[in-house]
Amino acid sequence: MKYNTYLFDFDGTLVDSMPAYVAVMLRILEENNIRYGNDIIKIITPLGYVGTAKYYVEQLGLGMTQDDLIETMNQYAYNEYAHNIQAKTNVIETLKKLKEQGADLYVLTASPHSVLDVCLKRLGMFDLFTAIWSCEDFGTTKAEPEIYKMAAERIGKPIEDILFLDDNYNADKTAVSVNMKVCGVYDMSSEVYTEEIKRISDHYIYDFSELLDL
Repeated sequence: MKYNTYLFDFDGTLVDSMPAYVAVMLRILEENNIRYGNDIIKIITPLGYVGTAKYYVEQLGLGMTQDDLIETMNQYAYNEYAHNIQAKTNVIETLKKLKEQGADLYVLTASPHSVLDVCLKRLGMFDLFTAIWSCEDFGTTKAEPEIYKMAAERIGKPIEDILFLDDNYNADKTAVSVNMKVCGVYDMSSEVYTEEIKRISDHYIYDFSELLDL
């Protein structure tokens, strides 16, 4: 096994949640008659709810407070994460096999614990991870290089010994910038960026079972 320390994104990587996530974030813009570009999901996915709220207010001119925006995001998203969203194909089986082989598994996601934890527990995945972190635990976003350095410090391993897995181009690119090993993950929501992600990543997988062959 080439790697024994894995740092996983959550949305679009471990769980098939991007359709729900996208629906929530675009619903808020559309309800407030805010125009947005075709790259909006690429931009906001690494930001988390706090970073996205800030972006909506400061960059898109949405006339709500950031706190009210975050509360609305959580209200819209909670039911989907608590009851409907499922793990992606072969994720649970692969994680269990990696654990059996002695790997340490971690999560670093833009999603808040209010939806993250309840979803992982419902799917029986929560206890497979040594630690589960939201961006809110670090006070920054996955668009900032520092968060990957801080995660490596908490893990207690050299940053170059950790394999980070994410379906988002901006998150992958930022992790690469601090010398973290990166494996791009296919998700339909980021399909148009597949070749870009492949170009910057050390590995790329379409199915989680491929992790066992790295």
